[in-house]
Amino acid sequence: MEKLLLSLMAAAGLCAVYTHVGRQFHFVHEPKNMSEALSYCRDRYTDLASMDNMEDVELLNREANLSRMVYLKSSHLVWIGLYDEVESWRWSLSDRSFYKPGESTFRHWSPGEPNNYLSLGHCAQMLGDGLWNDVPCGQLHKPVCSNVTGWNVTFVLINTNMTWTEAQSYCREHHTDLASVRNLDENQKIKKLSSGSLIWIGLFRESWKWTDGSNSSFRYWNENEPNNSDEPETCVAAYLIKSGRWEDWPCHYKRASICYSADPAATTASSQNDTIIKDASVSKGVVKVRLVKSSSVDMNDPAVMDAMLKQIKQKLKDQGVKGDVKLSWRKQTDGKVFHKEEKKKKMRKKRMITKPKDEL
Repeated sequence: MEKLLLSLMAAAGLCAVYTHVGRQFHFVHEPKNMSEALSYCRDRYTDLASMDNMEDVELLNREANLSRMVYLKSSHLVWIGLYDEVESWRWSLSDRSFYKPGESTFRHWSPGEPNNYLSLGHCAQMLGDGLWNDVPCGQLHKPVCSNVTGWNVTFVLINTNMTWTEAQSYCREHHTDLASVRNLDENQKIKKLSSGSLIWIGLFRESWKWTDGSNSSFRYWNENEPNNSDEPETCVAAYLIKSGRWEDWPCHYKRASICYSADPAATTASSQNDTIIKDASVSKGVVKVRLVKSSSVDMNDPAVMDAMLKQIKQKLKDQGVKGDVKLSWRKQTDGKVFHKEEKKKKMRKKRMITKPKDEL
């Protein structure tokens, strides 16, 4: 078989076939609490690591040096950038003009609440005594809706049990919104209306967020996590001897951490104790390739196409691409990959002749 020279194709097309996201992970082995880890990552890199998919998890599991993460406590656990924003309580009705100064922050919690029991307390209910409790939003209770005109409001009890999200949708469709409670007087009105029943009010909070502001919804919790079982557990660590699954922990615990660099070229010089790991996640692309055929080789011969893919893969490795790289040809509707371009002649001031080429 004649040897194929693919240097031009490789140079022109490889970056488009598999393009690195451009992010690097950094294992920081020196134990730090969550606050210290966050400051360290932001000072030297970009932030604590956010995770987008299983590829990120598998990369960290594969590259982690567990022997450097053995401590008196919390061995093999590393901080990532996920945290529970427990103080983010706000009202479903977000119109600022409805609230006078201080009214949007009025709270009437029961003693010891909110306690984020089992890390599930994201919505607020009013108890029969008028005090509030944080509970899972999937519980079923009767909601109190509000009808708002300017600063004036009336409350309506809906005699149907529903989840908090269902209650919000119902109130917004048939009234103004779930009830906001701006002061003790309004709290008493709603308490009287409820007649001792457990009811939904419009207070809720966001749960898990990434320190870098990422909107990634990817989660990889360990079994029975998050559970907020100890003291308040509002920070997250990946447990590397349990497939990198996540657990919620008190933020003051000291352990290793994972930072990332969004722009590795601009990264501050890292500590010699930090381990740099290139992000192996990639984006797939399709490249249209033109090859000048200088021999009688059949470009659609499976053996020829396989040889070309092997050359491309080797070129990728030579350029520093690591990991499991998969390449394939895309077939056209007739089952072929390459098609010959016909010669075209156009008469202008000069005659231009296009050489026959094989095209992907």
